[in-house]
Amino acid sequence: MELSDEIRISAPRDVVYAALNDPEVLQECIPGCEELIQHSPEELEAKVVLKIGPVKAKFSGAVTLDNSNAPGAFSLTGEGKGGAAGFAKGGADVTLVEDGEETVLTYVAKVEMGGKIAQLGSRLIQGTAKKLSAKFFQSFADKVSETAA
Repeated sequence: MELSDEIRISAPRDVVYAALNDPEVLQECIPGCEELIQHSPEELEAKVVLKIGPVKAKFSGAVTLDNSNAPGAFSLTGEGKGGAAGFAKGGADVTLVEDGEETVLTYVAKVEMGGKIAQLGSRLIQGTAKKLSAKFFQSFADKVSETAA
């Protein structure tokens, strides 16, 4: 499954980039995130509780960041395991473009799921994934815009 979107954030690009690398900001914005630990500038560990249709699961996972094109772009890859519920793995490419006093954040994410959650049907999973990503980015944009103001 592939997801993509663009969101406009009322903050300069360097502020947006710094917030995307701040575990406290990310933990506040990620839906269902109970814990986010930064092991190094490139490695994060997360514990997230999600409900997808009738399946509620606690996922533990690792995320690796590639900041080689920072601050204009970066990539991330990750994998989460939810026990009997299954697994999710994937990655995203994020681009940050300055537009006056604002930043346009564009992302393209690819996600693969297996186990019980994969049996729920692609429409339910895709709808939930779109809802969760929209919720994260709206929360993130609000938080960064508020901080920059």
